[in-house]
Formats: sequence, structure tokens, C-alpha cells
Amino acid sequence: MRFTSEQHLDDGVLERACTLGEIPGFLWTPASASPSAPAPLILLGHPPLGLRRMYPRLVARARSSAAEGFATATIELPGSGDRPRWPAVEQARADLRRAMEAGGPVSDEIVDALVLPLVDRAVPEWQAALDALLALPGIDGPVGYSGGVISVGVRLAVAEPRVSAAVLFAGSLVPRAVFEEARRVTIPLHVLLQWDDEGNDRQAALDLFDAFGSREKTLNANMGGHTGVPQFAGEAADRFFTRHLR
Repeated sequence: MRFTSEQHLDDGVLERACTLGEIPGFLWTPASASPSAPAPLILLGHPPLGLRRMYPRLVARARSSAAEGFATATIELPGSGDRPRWPAVEQARADLRRAMEAGGPVSDEIVDALVLPLVDRAVPEWQAALDALLALPGIDGPVGYSGGVISVGVRLAVAEPRVSAAVLFAGSLVPRAVFEEARRVTIPLHVLLQWDDEGNDRQAALDLFDAFGSREKTLNANMGGHTGVPQFAGEAADRFFTRHLR
């Protein structure tokens, strides 16, 4: 991991832009973090809209987590932002738009083509980022994962033993294969669901929550659209990580 810039935000959080190979990302660390008192780490997931577009929401989440003593980090998803275009996924996105504009159901084939290649490529990249991040002074486990494409979070929770708790956002399409993976998830989960999310299949989100194999899982459902997560719901997610990453 190579750092390309750094700045101190006005609340003392150190923000560093970085690259992992050709993958851009950010690392935020609280002022309290040091080699003798390392901060637990939260990986910040996000939708495939590009880090530049997502930056305001990501830095707000990072600063909220830093106030609780957590370091946070994120990396650009494959095919997004400044990374090379991914023709197969772009075709799947176009097929999805046409299906939604036509008002018909979105086929399993479109969902699989859109989501599964992203999961297959993104999860090993997150694991490589985790290797690099945990080698840095001032950062240590346990590790949490928060937000982003829920199917990526499911796969990471299954494949990565260093992730010990996760906050998942029920706001993206889920392939049927991911429901089977969800049964193998055993870490504590806190799932956020916006009840009126125009782009989300509410029943599918409820079915996915039911499929999770975790003994401790909480569903926090609130009225409102995709970007209308109330402040108290975000605060509840922070408290979840405070319980499980300390």
C-alpha cells in the first residue's frame, strides 16, 4: 500500500489517500491511534458509483467512526471510478435499466451477471487491502465491515475470518446463490433496511435476513428511501461496532 497524500481534518482525523497496486482508496485514523494503542479497523463498503462521488458520505461515516476510536478504510470497486471499464458489467447495468424502465421483473440472469462477477473480484481485493492495512502501525484487529453492496459483505463475512462483525445495508439486488452463502454467515450482524427504498426488493431483503446463519443478528428497518437512513440508525450501527470490536 502506497500513500499519495494526507491531510488532518478539523476534528483531528488523519485522512490518507492511498493505492493498492492500481486500486485507489482512503484510510482514516483517529487522533487517538498509535503503535502502542492501535485502533480497531472498519472497512467501509460503498455502491459502485466511484469514490469521488461517494466521498462526502464516506468521510462522514469515517469521522463518525473515528469519534468512537475506530480507523476506517475503503477501496474503489472494480469497474468503478477511475478504474478500467468492465464491459460485461456495464452491459448488465444497461440490461437492468431497460428491465426497470419497462416495469417488468428483473430476471435472475441479469442479477447474476451484474452482481456475481463484482463479488468474485472485489472480495479478494478487500482481503489484500486488509493484509496491507493490518501491517500498518496504529491499526489492529478486530475488524468490522460496514455497508456497500450487500452481496460483497456476505461473501466477505464467509471468506474472511478476520472480519468479526458487520453492518450490512439492504439496498442492492441479491443473486439466489448469495442466499445460500448467507446461511454460512455466523458473525454478529446489524442490517439496515429502508422500508421505502425504490430500488430494493423489500421481501428479498427480509428473506436474506432470515437466511443469515448468525445467532446474533438485528434488523433495523426505517421508513424512507434509499438515502434517507435516519441519524439514530447510524448511531445504532456505531454502538454495534463498539460492542463487538472492543
